[in-house]
Amino acid sequence: MPWVLSARSEAAVRDRAAALAESAGQHGIAEVGWSLVGTRSAFEHRAVVVGDDHGELVAGLRGIAAGEPGPAVVSGIAGPTGETVFVFPGQGAQWAGMAAGLLDESPVFAERMADCAAALAPHVDWSLTDVLADAEALERVDVVQPVSWAVMVSLAALWRAHGVEPDAVVGHSQGEIAAAVVAGGLSLEDGARVAALRSKAIAAGLAGLGGMAWIAAPESVVTPMLEPYDGRLSLAAVNGPASVVVSGEVEALEALIAGAGDLRVRRIPVDYASHSAAVEAIEAELREVLAPVRPRTSAITYVSGVTGTPVDTATLDAGYWYRNLRQPVRFHDATKTLIEAGHRFFVEVSPHPVLGGGIEETLDETAESAAVVGTLRRNAGDLRRFLTSLSQLWAHGHDVDWPVLYPVKRTVPLPTYPFQRQRFWLEPRSAAPVVRSTVDDLRYEVRWSPVTTPRATTLDAGWLAVVPAGPDFRDLLGPDVRVLEVSTEDREELAELLAVEDNPAGVVSLLALNDEPHAEHPVLTAGLAGNVVLTQALADSGIAAPLWFATRGAVSTGPGEPLHSPAQAMAWGLG
Repeated sequence: MPWVLSARSEAAVRDRAAALAESAGQHGIAEVGWSLVGTRSAFEHRAVVVGDDHGELVAGLRGIAAGEPGPAVVSGIAGPTGETVFVFPGQGAQWAGMAAGLLDESPVFAERMADCAAALAPHVDWSLTDVLADAEALERVDVVQPVSWAVMVSLAALWRAHGVEPDAVVGHSQGEIAAAVVAGGLSLEDGARVAALRSKAIAAGLAGLGGMAWIAAPESVVTPMLEPYDGRLSLAAVNGPASVVVSGEVEALEALIAGAGDLRVRRIPVDYASHSAAVEAIEAELREVLAPVRPRTSAITYVSGVTGTPVDTATLDAGYWYRNLRQPVRFHDATKTLIEAGHRFFVEVSPHPVLGGGIEETLDETAESAAVVGTLRRNAGDLRRFLTSLSQLWAHGHDVDWPVLYPVKRTVPLPTYPFQRQRFWLEPRSAAPVVRSTVDDLRYEVRWSPVTTPRATTLDAGWLAVVPAGPDFRDLLGPDVRVLEVSTEDREELAELLAVEDNPAGVVSLLALNDEPHAEHPVLTAGLAGNVVLTQALADSGIAAPLWFATRGAVSTGPGEPLHSPAQAMAWGLG
């Protein structure tokens, strides 16, 4: 059972885990689990503990709190959202005993496997559940392919039962059969027919006559390597920017491997050559035995491994399933198609992840980010492993239907959110002697001192007056003051005008007297905008003289004095 945690920061997740570890023992693990998913918000920093009892779950919480999460913990940060893809691999993900644990632990999985067994029954002479753990039987292509198909279709039902629905599907080679069924392009019965009868044709007509090998190199490097073999070798699959599969005659394949130099090469444990010219030998048989298949258009996007592009599933007839086996798998192209369409969650629905590496390499190539998760792993085919994968998907930001895991929804009290507090108040200076605090240094006072005997005074010739264009302010300034009329709000233009002035003893601005609304921003005045630009332009032009803003009727200096121009008070706010 999972215990789900999230917070706005990594530190808060640790604090939350520590607090829960202290109190969780007072309640049942299902009650705590339900309360965590049913009464708490989901934030971007996430962690999940998967365990069987209090001891294991609490130990996982303490590991999170200490910053040392153990194997029972999954953590992550919710990333960019996007659509979800179910990915179905071809042969190679199987292992003896795959998913057998889920037959006992998951009614959803067991029910879908029973449906698959019934659909396969007319075409096979073995029991689906019996051969799951039969290593010898799984060596046969006519057994392993239908069994893998059934497991993948049933695992898709398990994901869906936990709230994870695909917006698109993609399959690799025989994985396309499961993808077509999950998308709704084939009925379960037609999917069973394709998986069982095609693998029988492979066993009878191709087994023992060929082989396959994986090469860690781009398609552009591998394709020229095949030319000397005159069609005896074929490009079987392109899985990623530097991941290619080759198939064909055994002797030619061994020669290719021997001459591969420093390239990493690995033989694939099969004795037939899918996706090569050898498949042409069974074309007529495949078209005959698969003729009854009746595909239909699906509501879910189906990206073909044959073309690397979306196709209408109504075209998945007998001819398509022959081409799926004959033509190279364009999985790399299919992945790029899905990434370009905005898909950001890739769920490999299989007994063991085999395509995740190619997907991640393609993401690196396209400079995109996405979450890539598997379902089960070799020798880990039980509900715990599935819940771990489900937790990984949620930790990366995907929605999950957690409540389905808690049939008894009884809420218990949990620790409150551990807010991470940060003080923004200025603290007093600690250095002695402390006369005034930093806060005091930032305060100012306004005092009015009445002038008992007003004196008539004018500015001398050392001053520069900046005035709005139009009105004559000579009577306010005196005859000797230099006057600069301003009709621009362009900072650079005004700085150039100021630069030609002799360095003044002081600058007085009467721009605030223009209290008309600003043309572009009516909430401001033209004078306020002018004073802002003037302040900037003076600095740009290198004039360091004191700057004075003059206003008229902008403030009250005594009781009962009216404000004649409240708009000019903005100049005081700017000051």
